[in-house]
Amino acid sequence: MYQYDKFDHQVVSERVNQFRGQVERRIKGELTEEEFLPLRLQNGVYLQLHAYMIRVAIPYGILSATQMRRLAHIARTYDKGYGHFTTRQNIQYNWPKLEDIPDILESLADVEMHAIQTSGNCIRNISADQLAGVAGDELEDPRPYAEILRQWSTFHPEFAHLPRKFKFALTGSDNDRAAIAYHDIGYKLVANEAGEVGFQIFVGGGMGRTPMIGKEITPWIEKRHLLAYTESMLRVYNGYGRRDNKYKARIKILVHEMGIEEYRRRVEEDFARSIDGAMNLEDSEIARMQAFFAPPTYEDAPAQDAEVNALLESDKKFAQWYSRNVEAHKQAGYALVSLSLKTKGVPPGDVTADQMDEIARIADKYSMGQIRTTHKQNLVLGDVRIQDLPDLWRELKKVSLADPNIETITDLICCPGLDFCALANARSIPIADRILNQLDDLDYVHDLGDIRMNISGCINACGHHHAGNIGILGVDKKGEEFYQITLGGSSQTDASIGKIVGPAFSYDDIVPAVTNVLETFVSLREDDERFLDCYRRVGMAPFKERLYENN
Repeated sequence: MYQYDKFDHQVVSERVNQFRGQVERRIKGELTEEEFLPLRLQNGVYLQLHAYMIRVAIPYGILSATQMRRLAHIARTYDKGYGHFTTRQNIQYNWPKLEDIPDILESLADVEMHAIQTSGNCIRNISADQLAGVAGDELEDPRPYAEILRQWSTFHPEFAHLPRKFKFALTGSDNDRAAIAYHDIGYKLVANEAGEVGFQIFVGGGMGRTPMIGKEITPWIEKRHLLAYTESMLRVYNGYGRRDNKYKARIKILVHEMGIEEYRRRVEEDFARSIDGAMNLEDSEIARMQAFFAPPTYEDAPAQDAEVNALLESDKKFAQWYSRNVEAHKQAGYALVSLSLKTKGVPPGDVTADQMDEIARIADKYSMGQIRTTHKQNLVLGDVRIQDLPDLWRELKKVSLADPNIETITDLICCPGLDFCALANARSIPIADRILNQLDDLDYVHDLGDIRMNISGCINACGHHHAGNIGILGVDKKGEEFYQITLGGSSQTDASIGKIVGPAFSYDDIVPAVTNVLETFVSLREDDERFLDCYRRVGMAPFKERLYENN
């Protein structure tokens, strides 16, 4: 993983000291909350319903065991003993005291972490495929380019105050695990006809009140032009994006209203002026960055293990965990292991300080001291020897991190909702918990196959309900919580926006309605068909008919 140089350390340290002074002035009353707002947002600090919240950046989702231990320390010392992993690979703390936040930032800086540009109208944390560098289906590791983009975008003076927030995502695989179609700019490493690897770029994706799928702006561009072309895309947006209406300010609106052809023309025009300029990436710089992400030294580990094979035959729980939480690694003898953060009674994505310490210890023992955060609010150990899987499984069970539900309906995404968020219209976490309790038959859940369910507490779509095969959106009706159901969404390579089925359901009726959707699916399913494939085959009508047949 990337290691800070002296400039990184200096920049982060100076930002901590600067914000410490700003907090002191706010507490003394020398700054009003309105004056303090842009200053705290630049440091990832929000004011939620009950307390301040700080969002910590985890660039492209990579954490060392040392960093995870520090996150545990912060949760234990400055919060209520837990942290919340988000859909953009960050971690949030929901209960810090304002006077403690500079100390939190200083503690983060000690382990090469920060909260810079995790909020505000700027380029946010750069996200990527959580399996980058270890996935067998990958053309090339996108993380070096994500780090290049991170360094270029941090404190970029021209893009510090964009019309609205801005998000990048990168992947090196045809199997999109980074949801690039739903980002302001999505990058995919691809080969041209000559076999040269470059970037296919999509622009104008996003969720919220106007969800849109990103449009291809270029099918292939040289690696050396990554920064120059990106800067041109941002420059056109910064110049033409709306600032009079925040609901119309995202780049997706500009691309939609201007049209992708005209937007592309203006970008290409700007790019032509800098194509041979200082923004070009030299091969030496790309190689320098790639060196930080060079593969570790793998052992000559066996691809088969007698204990693993025996447990697969004799222990149903291990077999279920193996089938759902273990994936193939590009290195023979190794596996990728997902740690589910979706346990009944716990908000999706929440991890206690004690669990974080155990995850760090387990990562040191079984996965070369590294942890990955995912876009589905889970964690991944990326370098586990196959022969270690039985012992790892036993240790994960002890700390409630071995639920065998990855990519099942109980592996759901959920935003904080009205329990924490000042923008929310309805609660999300209790709905998620009720669904998890309703679907307590693991055999039934596994028989349903791959289903993505996402829950948002408001139209801002922090729970990505638009992209769920089954989406749930909380709405307010005369002071009461209701929930709309959407069907057919996807954030993967076959990206699509879910469609609203019909009238919203009450708080009491939403979970039975979800059960109804699943029963309808089971009755319509052919063989082992995925929910999304079934829905696309039969359409909305049979689901809608069953949901509202008694109305």
